[in-house]
Amino acid sequence: MDEAVINKSVLKGGEFLIKESTPSEIFIPEEFDEEQLMVKQMIQDFVDAEVKTNIHKIEKQENNIAATILEKAGEQGVLAAHIPEEYGGTSLDTNTNTLICEEMGKSGSFTVSFAAHTGIGMLPILYFGTEEQKLKYLPKLAMGELKACYCLTEPGSGSDALAAKTRADLTEDGKSYTLNGQKMWISNAGFADIFIVFAKIDGDKFTGFIVEKGTEGMTLGAEEDKLGIKGSSTRQVFFENAKVPVENVLGTIGKGHHIAFNVLNVGRFKLGALCLGGSKDSIELAVKYANERVQFKQPIANFGAIQYKLAEQAIRNYALESSLYRVSNLLQEKITALKAEGASIEEAKLKSAEEYAIECAIMKVYGSEVLDYITDETVQVFGGLGFSEEFGAARAYRDSRINRIYEGTNEINRLLAVDMLLKRSMKGHLDIKGPAWEVQKELVAAPSNTKPEGPFAEEKAVLANLKKILLIVAGAGFKYQMDGKLNLKGEQEILMNLADIMIDIFNLESLLLRVQKRETLGLDSKAQEAMLQVFLHDAANRIEKNGTDALVSFAEGDELRMMLMGVRRFAKHTPANVKEARRTVAAELIAANGYCF
Repeated sequence: MDEAVINKSVLKGGEFLIKESTPSEIFIPEEFDEEQLMVKQMIQDFVDAEVKTNIHKIEKQENNIAATILEKAGEQGVLAAHIPEEYGGTSLDTNTNTLICEEMGKSGSFTVSFAAHTGIGMLPILYFGTEEQKLKYLPKLAMGELKACYCLTEPGSGSDALAAKTRADLTEDGKSYTLNGQKMWISNAGFADIFIVFAKIDGDKFTGFIVEKGTEGMTLGAEEDKLGIKGSSTRQVFFENAKVPVENVLGTIGKGHHIAFNVLNVGRFKLGALCLGGSKDSIELAVKYANERVQFKQPIANFGAIQYKLAEQAIRNYALESSLYRVSNLLQEKITALKAEGASIEEAKLKSAEEYAIECAIMKVYGSEVLDYITDETVQVFGGLGFSEEFGAARAYRDSRINRIYEGTNEINRLLAVDMLLKRSMKGHLDIKGPAWEVQKELVAAPSNTKPEGPFAEEKAVLANLKKILLIVAGAGFKYQMDGKLNLKGEQEILMNLADIMIDIFNLESLLLRVQKRETLGLDSKAQEAMLQVFLHDAANRIEKNGTDALVSFAEGDELRMMLMGVRRFAKHTPANVKEARRTVAAELIAANGYCF
């Protein structure tokens, strides 16, 4: 490894809000090397041959077909890419693993089977298992010989995972724990061999367990009849005096929440990657149909209303992709730095996901909402045929809806992102208060009349000012809380406003950095610059509204008026001709007859 890479200062989690990044610091998909492109092609071929040709069988769960496809994926090494070689894996870098997730996201409801197995099913053992547990289970899981699932949610504990009532009690001989309780919404439960189960020892010590299929006292409910992801097995799991050997305790007794929450950080990021793949697939469907469908003696792709939809799909997707690979590279750089300090690969991966928990939450929220928007608009482009189950648009629409719910609802993830930011600031891990105070001083100073110069100078200036809006709101929230006038934790609407500002800032900056980097690589970026114009225009307007809504809900008097003037001032930007910009983007999609960015 290049020493310069090892010694590189890696951006802290959440630090994007107070520190300017440069194009050289990020990775963009245009930089995939030959080996990564070969992996991409291999996954595309696998999805086309094994998943898309069997999509109707998968939807009906014929002959346990999802389990069979997982086994085939294991034989081709698809399930082992994130596992160290000593446990039967290939240990590919994070960017390549992100690419694999993206391509697997085009697998319809099989995506859920894949994600539950490779993510929340395997990672708890990799990160928290003993050496004996890793050697016993991971090689077979990596090959698809064993299939895994994750049992956390209960009828009375969803977002509040620690409210779980499933309990574990040590037997008199001290050799086993007896599990009693109920889990629900368990993906892969119908064919899983390994169940990662969370229970409270003696009713209070939240702990993880590895439970094997066939354990006496463990039974399954019927398959759930779901709105979407019908091809994924989803069942309840019941435990009635189910005995689990003490050697199958996972991690430290009473520290099961460390497993649950840390694994979810990775799961959220991977969900963003899977959503990206699904989004691209849906855009492809919409563009092709828009070119084929003739109304009023011409393809509907010629109409401005349809071009708006296609372009907006592409713009949101491109912003998601830009952010996703930026986070992917941050994770990889942190892993590299930690390994250089002597950490094991498992420890490095776990700590990197913990460091970027804010960014992982953003990827989950934005990825799921982009996919929801895109699949909805694809149905609209298809019109009446979009409502028919004969075509893929309806299935994709139904399948997308779950992504805003599992891996922590989007509401919970928004609250978590802001909560983590505030906690890091309070602990001194991030200096939010200093920059927030500087912005407060800027509010009472005369505005600068200096015009920005150079490539993308105006865009960079707007971005810097939009960050100041977040600092105004967050800084005021801090102050009012310290003065006893506000309990931020109890004001979820304000926290949601802050989260949405954070999301827009991260995506706008990632998109801007990607377009800048394309320029340095000498790539034609006419459509990409048009995307940037639209996204900046819309994001600035959203941020102004969210900032205003937050401030008027708790501030008052002259202080409120001054801050609102600051929000308007910092949201100011040169209006873009978004109609023409979107038409530029749509023209490339239509000419390529599919997603081409």
